[in-house]
Amino acid sequence: MQQQTIICTDIRKAVTEVVGKHEPEDIFILTDDNSLHYCFPLVKDIACLKDAHLINIPAGDENKNIDSAVLVWKYLSENGATRKSLIINLGGGMITDIGGFVASTFKRGIEYINISTTLLGAVDAATGGKTGINFMGLKNEIGVFNPARQVLIYIDFFKTLDVQNLRSGFAEMVKHALIDTREEWQEVLKFNLDEVDFELLHTLVDRSIRIKEKVVEIDPKEQNIRKALNLGHTFAHAFETFSYRVKRPVLHGYAVMWGLLCELYLSHVKLGFPKEELLKLKYMTKAFYGLFDFDCHDYEALYELMTHDKKNESKEINFTLLSDIGEIQINQTASKEEIFEVLDFYLMG
Repeated sequence: MQQQTIICTDIRKAVTEVVGKHEPEDIFILTDDNSLHYCFPLVKDIACLKDAHLINIPAGDENKNIDSAVLVWKYLSENGATRKSLIINLGGGMITDIGGFVASTFKRGIEYINISTTLLGAVDAATGGKTGINFMGLKNEIGVFNPARQVLIYIDFFKTLDVQNLRSGFAEMVKHALIDTREEWQEVLKFNLDEVDFELLHTLVDRSIRIKEKVVEIDPKEQNIRKALNLGHTFAHAFETFSYRVKRPVLHGYAVMWGLLCELYLSHVKLGFPKEELLKLKYMTKAFYGLFDFDCHDYEALYELMTHDKKNESKEINFTLLSDIGEIQINQTASKEEIFEVLDFYLMG
């Protein structure tokens, strides 16, 4: 089933049209504390949603877990959800991940729509068909591939985000530009993260999503070229999981930006990725994201987390690297010594 992403300027009209296509028996809207407060008021009185059931779970990636999934399954079961029901996931990446997973598994699968309310969710989790929950301290350890029937993106929702969450989402757009073309990379580099132009952001988000959709259409279940979308994420997931372990949680996009810096350095060392492009990313990272706080005593813990990464296909740690902008090299590996060298580079700033 091909997923269709609609970047809309009238969220009420878009929801009415999309729900009308499905003619569900009943509707369940999943939110977290943030989207319930900031976004649900903009859609709750749409005529087609007036009888919808509302399910709310606590915000935060630490709540994307089996307990939250059970809570939602239980509500669906107790309130008569059937295979002809429709789930609308209204929220950021946490909500679209867990909502998609719950929908994909309840009664062996019911249809769902994602309405992404964060920049990160729009360009990352809401599109592409990956669903999942965290398990035993590991990100997205349990999940399935099952695309939303439709994805709606409303840029005005992003105006409710603080600067940190906007920058978090922008990191995934940086990744998409790096795997695409030099022209896209230059456009993303020029974007002013200090004074966000939402009209320009609308254009860049549209292009970023199309880059991802083009890759996913070729390889929906990550057997080959979809691994390009993992650029930066081997280090990023280690940083992110470690941040929760040491009670200093970081936003996903910040971890992605730091992971991109690490993996472009690895690309430079192993594949000759241009140093001048690496330095451009380094400047952008330091200017807008800072650096993650760890030291050499944490290398072993970070390495151990990388050994659990889902992308690994053997005992070796698997990376997606670049030999140049847009020149993707999947299924690359690095030794423990090489990974520690990358961490040395990172700490030197």
